[in-house]
Amino acid sequence: MCGIAGMVRDDGRPVMAADVNAMIEAILHRGPDGRGIWAEGATGIGHSRLSIVDLSARANQPMKSACGEAVLSYNGELYNFQELRRELVRLGHKFTSESDTEVVLNALIEWGPGALKRFNGMFALAFWQKRDRTLLLARDRYGIKPLYYSQQPHYFAFSSEQKGILAIPGFGRTLDREALLEYFTFQNIFTDRTFMNGVKVLPAGCYLSLIHI
Repeated sequence: MCGIAGMVRDDGRPVMAADVNAMIEAILHRGPDGRGIWAEGATGIGHSRLSIVDLSARANQPMKSACGEAVLSYNGELYNFQELRRELVRLGHKFTSESDTEVVLNALIEWGPGALKRFNGMFALAFWQKRDRTLLLARDRYGIKPLYYSQQPHYFAFSSEQKGILAIPGFGRTLDREALLEYFTFQNIFTDRTFMNGVKVLPAGCYLSLIHI
């Protein structure tokens, strides 16, 4: 498994790389083979890597597109990435690694959210496009890979684990009593709530698109 995390600010302040690094530090156990931080303007994305498919540095994340207009942090495995890669090559995309991450990146550039229907595998991802200033979060159909998010007054944050969000400096930690009641009643939480106020789980098979104006 790997870990993804990041944030987008909407108060005119830039995202500090140190804040994203704190988020990744909290989930570093998910990817002991390396970490990466990308921060530019109001957006910051991080990754803790567990190397499986392509062990080289060419597959490091967050991964930027060749044109520099898109950034991806991805946790998972695509079982049909070779098939998608061949199709993308025919469409003119070039690859510098053997990773499925680069296939996910170029597929999202080519097909947008429609690419998610083509993915056969387990995944949670964060995809940022500079041109239209859009953040796409997505999770596989069965929810094998986790993904949490939080909308705060001055920023939007996401992470593979709740502790990544809780590591943001100044984040208020209060118990969601309604979620706790739901858990004690049904021994489960059937909504998108978590035990922490302000932290939600992205449902399985769903994606969230955030447009930063």
